[in-house]
Amino acid sequence: MSTYITQGGRDTVITSEEKRALLHEALLKLGGIPKKILVIPPDITRLHSNAGELTQLLYELWDIANGTTFDILPAIGTHAPMTEPQIAEMYGDLPKATYHVHHWRRGLHHFGEVPSEVVQEVSGGKLDYSIPVAVNRRLVEGNYELIISVGQVIPHEVIGIANGFKNILVGAGGVEMINKSHFLGAVDGMERLMGRTDTSVRRVLNYAHAHYLKQLGIVYVMSVMDADASGERVMRGLYVGDDARTFETAAELSRSVNMTFLDEPLEKVVVYLDPREFKSTWLGNKAIYRTRMAMADDGELIIIAPGLREFGEDAEIDRLIRKYGYCGTPATLNAVSENPELQDNLSAAAHLIHGSTEGRFNVTYATEHLTQAEIESVGYHWAPVDEVLAEYNPATLVDGFNDGGFFYISEPGQGLWALRSRFSE
Repeated sequence: MSTYITQGGRDTVITSEEKRALLHEALLKLGGIPKKILVIPPDITRLHSNAGELTQLLYELWDIANGTTFDILPAIGTHAPMTEPQIAEMYGDLPKATYHVHHWRRGLHHFGEVPSEVVQEVSGGKLDYSIPVAVNRRLVEGNYELIISVGQVIPHEVIGIANGFKNILVGAGGVEMINKSHFLGAVDGMERLMGRTDTSVRRVLNYAHAHYLKQLGIVYVMSVMDADASGERVMRGLYVGDDARTFETAAELSRSVNMTFLDEPLEKVVVYLDPREFKSTWLGNKAIYRTRMAMADDGELIIIAPGLREFGEDAEIDRLIRKYGYCGTPATLNAVSENPELQDNLSAAAHLIHGSTEGRFNVTYATEHLTQAEIESVGYHWAPVDEVLAEYNPATLVDGFNDGGFFYISEPGQGLWALRSRFSE
């Protein structure tokens, strides 16, 4: 197990040429540029991760070396398959690449399981089920010389800090790992996990990697992104390795640049959801997840969501969200205990917990495509998006405090906002 590249710092800006050189250096340390490569990057829902450019650079290095196979398997997890325009926007023009779609319910290679005793231990006795470990069969049966996972290290509501082994075990993983790991994180408590690397879910994934995935020799290319003084996205860190320590090193920098600590709770927060990236509350609720540790009791969260068209990206999950709504942890756990359809879709149950404020603060979604009745039926308030945009124009707002005292966030998926006191608990 090795770390091949560790480059980064709070004030570091890694240019495109430097990214190319670092990736080339990593490949040379691995023995050279293979002819047959599988790259597993995130999808359009991680547009700002820079994984698109990193995939392009890997392709260019492979092409120069006269490679024969460059397969791309976007790590969509439960998300909708990427469209051709999304592929072009995310990865650019890669004429010799072949794209494959991951299906989380089929086409899997099954390894074994994380035993129930492990889950019981990491959850503090809250859960005691086993978790089957499976990934897209292409990883095992594709006969690749090298498998490269590309992604961003960033605070995350399910696992604490995203990427590393999560990109494979969840992004290219099977239904039971996705369902049960998400439910584990929700039951254990988001506020115990977010921004931390030693979490119950991370321990499960580390176990699965050590016992099953390590044999595949996957190399992880991980970015740490930030906004510079002008608001442009820049790469602060690039880390390449095949072990947990490489991820931990990247996570240290992510905590430093992607987390905003506040001394006083936020009474009013306005969040904008880029319509290219956010089309469902399944993703758009990052506006809730990432701000909940900063929100004041009885505070107001306004989510401007012009691209929102659905609740779940998966049809069955969308149906379940519409049926059960965001009603808080006790109601959701009771619904799970009484309804087999939720027991069979624990990631949906987890999401219902994640998306609830537990009655502590208020959420208003400003939408165009989802109606007032639809938004209110799942437990949120609603406002017409045009009216809200007229009052809060993203083109004139700055991230942070604005005139009028409200706090604005332009990219909720790129950070975590928390009271110092809550995070230290």
